[in-house]
Amino acid sequence: MKKITLIFFLAILLVIAPGCSTLKKLGIIPTELEMALGLKDALSQGLFKSFDSFANPNGNPLVRFAFPGEAEKIEKTLRDLGFDKTIDQVTGKFTRAMSSAVSVSKPIFFDAVKSMTIKDAAKILVTDNTHAATDYFKQAMKPGLMNAFRPIVDSTIKTEGADKEWSGITNIYNSVPFINKKLENNLTDFISARVIDLMFLMVANEEAQIRTKYELRKTDLMKKVFTYAEQELKKRLQKKN
Repeated sequence: MKKITLIFFLAILLVIAPGCSTLKKLGIIPTELEMALGLKDALSQGLFKSFDSFANPNGNPLVRFAFPGEAEKIEKTLRDLGFDKTIDQVTGKFTRAMSSAVSVSKPIFFDAVKSMTIKDAAKILVTDNTHAATDYFKQAMKPGLMNAFRPIVDSTIKTEGADKEWSGITNIYNSVPFINKKLENNLTDFISARVIDLMFLMVANEEAQIRTKYELRKTDLMKKVFTYAEQELKKRLQKKN
C-alpha cells in the first residue's frame, strides 16, 4: 500500500511540478554541487583501487616496470647478451620505486580531484563517454601532477639504487653495434608519466564500471547522481531516435 501511495505521489509531482528547478528542490534531481561531489566520490573510488594495485605489483602485471620504447626488443637484446640477473634486479627495483612513489603521493592525487569545479562536474555527468570525468581529471591535472610527482619518483629511484643499475644497463645496451635508438640515462620523467597514465587508466576503468553498474556505486551520492545520469542519457537517446 505504501509503495502504491509513493508511486501515485511521484506521478502527481511530475504532472504538477515538471519544472527542473522544482524537482531539484524536492531532491529528485541532484544539484550541481551533488553532481560534483558524486563525481569526486567516483574518482576517489578509482584512485583507491589504483593505490591497491600499486601496493601489490606482483598481483598485477600492468603496474610493473617495463623498458621505455621497444621494451621487448631491448629486453631480449640484453638477455641474449647474458644479463638476465641484472635485468631482473633493476626491473624489480624500478617496480618497487613506482609503488613507493604512488604510496607517498596519495595526497597529491586527492588534492587534484578536489580541485574539480562544480560547473565542470555538472557538464560531464550526463554523457555517453563512460570515462568523461577521468578525461577531464587527466587533461586538467596531469601537468601539475607531473611537476609534483617528479621529485618523489627521483627520490625513490635513488633510494632503491635503481638509478645506478639503470646507468650500467644503458651503457651496455648503447654500446651494442647497430642500435639506432639509444636508451635514456635518466628515467624520472618516463616513470612519472607511466605511473600517472596507469593511475588514470585504472580510474577510467572504475568510472566506466560505476556509470554502468549500480552495485558499484558505494555511496548514496553516487547512487543518486549516476542513476540520474543514466535516466537523462536514456531520454536524450530516445529524443534522437
